[in-house]
Amino acid sequence: MVRLYRTGEFAKKLGVSKMTVLRWIKAGKLKAHRIGKEYRVPESEIKRILEGKIPDKVVIYARVSSRDQKEDLERQIEYLENYSSSKGYQVAKIITDVSSGLNENRRGLKQLFKLVESGEVTKVVITCRDRLTRFGFKYLEQYFNSHGVEIEVIFDDEEAIEKELVEDLLAIVTSFAGKLYGMRSHKKKRLVEAVKNVLRDD
Repeated sequence: MVRLYRTGEFAKKLGVSKMTVLRWIKAGKLKAHRIGKEYRVPESEIKRILEGKIPDKVVIYARVSSRDQKEDLERQIEYLENYSSSKGYQVAKIITDVSSGLNENRRGLKQLFKLVESGEVTKVVITCRDRLTRFGFKYLEQYFNSHGVEIEVIFDDEEAIEKELVEDLLAIVTSFAGKLYGMRSHKKKRLVEAVKNVLRDD
């Protein structure tokens, strides 16, 4: 008698999420029997998948803060492509943003969310965490995981992160001072310069 697994049990056997198994079934990559409202997967599919190993469909995401960092963006993309190739990943799309990590309305980030939610990818590869978001990475990771998508972080570039944190801090201070004193006010300029001087001394 052929043993049939519930999708949750099957997912545990393979070390993937239940959402990933359901996506494989709907995409026709996995044989399954429909029983009522649920699916049952034959035991033979475990061996087939482990031997054939369904390749990861990867999205590469790269970001820099400003347009004068174009060369940095290109290097970031090249590194991510080489890394993905060495891992045997199938790169489905390359997404880039030129914007602060504090900006939640990035066009590329919105595009990434749509791909994750549609189940078109299984993994997002980034160089370091702050490429996706300056704060709240864990929440973002949990959300992606709930859709069967893993975020793979290659390394943490502390120097680059520190540089962008300084830029973000200055942007916040400039915006705050502009609202408080007016964008052309001398007080605003003095406050921004004072913060710059403190950061230089540090």
